[in-house]
Amino acid sequence: MKMYFFAIAGLLITANALAKAPNILFILADDQSWSGTSVRMKADEPRSGSTVFKTPNLEKLAAQGMTFSQAYAAHCKCECSRAAIQMGRTTTTLNAPDKMSRNWSAPVTHSLVNTLKRADSSYEAAHFGKWQWFHTPESMGYDVSDGITMNEAGETTDPEDPKQSFGITRRARAFMDTQVKSGHPFYLQLSYYAVHQSPQALASTLKKYEGLAGGGGRGDRALIAAMTEDFDTCIGEVLKKLDELGIADNTLVIYSSDNGGRTEILNGGKGDLGEGGIREPLIVCGPGIKGGTRSDIPVISYDLMATVIDFVKPGFALPKGVEGGSWKSLLLSGGKEPVKRPVDRFVWHQAVEVAHPQSAIRRGDYKLLYFWDTKEGLLFDLKNDLGETRDAAKQRPEVAAQLEAELKAHVKAGLGEQAYGSLERGEMQQRRPKGKGKGKAK
Repeated sequence: MKMYFFAIAGLLITANALAKAPNILFILADDQSWSGTSVRMKADEPRSGSTVFKTPNLEKLAAQGMTFSQAYAAHCKCECSRAAIQMGRTTTTLNAPDKMSRNWSAPVTHSLVNTLKRADSSYEAAHFGKWQWFHTPESMGYDVSDGITMNEAGETTDPEDPKQSFGITRRARAFMDTQVKSGHPFYLQLSYYAVHQSPQALASTLKKYEGLAGGGGRGDRALIAAMTEDFDTCIGEVLKKLDELGIADNTLVIYSSDNGGRTEILNGGKGDLGEGGIREPLIVCGPGIKGGTRSDIPVISYDLMATVIDFVKPGFALPKGVEGGSWKSLLLSGGKEPVKRPVDRFVWHQAVEVAHPQSAIRRGDYKLLYFWDTKEGLLFDLKNDLGETRDAAKQRPEVAAQLEAELKAHVKAGLGEQAYGSLERGEMQQRRPKGKGKGKAK
């Protein structure tokens, strides 16, 4: 009877927490790799976390929420990934395959925040930090923002505000203060510039890492480690504000990155479609989510819109064309319930600023990495080959053929016949550098 009573009590507490309109806090790192924090993304894989980078506040967040081992960015580079997050669909469906794309296939009225406000008009929204599109934050529904920043790396000459991390944090805390006083639930997105190159850090933080090997300049490991710690300190200040305002129990906190980066274990890095470029850290904490839990179910960043709306107003109709699915059931089930999406697969496309124009598709445990110039398709079983070292196309030709056909159909439908024809003819190669972007199967 006692067990039954406590189970019912727990369900009632969860129901009450979810009944009140939750605040949403989305913290987005810039170029942080899968192993770029001290939190292991995969519990039994030491290389999925760092022993050099110190992120105690993210460790605390993970202890309070759920960590994902198979979280993906919508793209391997900043701008496209961020567009997909705001619009809830793949970059190809959105017709935003690179940062110069202007003819998006969906209107900004369909953005995450505009959709959120249609679901519940009481929400106020803010965006602080990196924003590089021609669309303004205001057009996408944000009431307060830093505007179109067009500052790719976020460098600053202020020694007290390296990478602008502390300024973004101060504006975030002030915004939350205002919303709590006015009684508005809020959506707050913090698009930090850390840990994008070139690294910057407080002098006092850098001193802690003076003995760390790694040379100077852009790749200075000591400076990168110090920048990561400063970033984590800022995250801690934002999370502390939730506690100070008494709203932590009713705030959904989502931490992730816009794309991946080079790691010890994954193939590739930022700018290409190996796992290193697209697999990213993800930690989620909030009402009804059990602390210290983990999930191995694949999720992707363009799921964010469906997730937010499901927490705010379950059953509210998403804009036509949204491809993401809600994480809510997964989060509330301890990481066990699968995510339901309109189409059960992930697709990525990268044809510029890379040596080999490429696309990729993942369905189940299989991922096909396809190169448009060489017409080569590499098939990987990610469950048994996390590092993408063994091409399984010859062993599973039917799987490779099926995925290639589906991938090409998706790219053609999203980008149109003309762009697709250019890809097939190899005409997308004039904007690419030499020697980057093709993973090698062994």
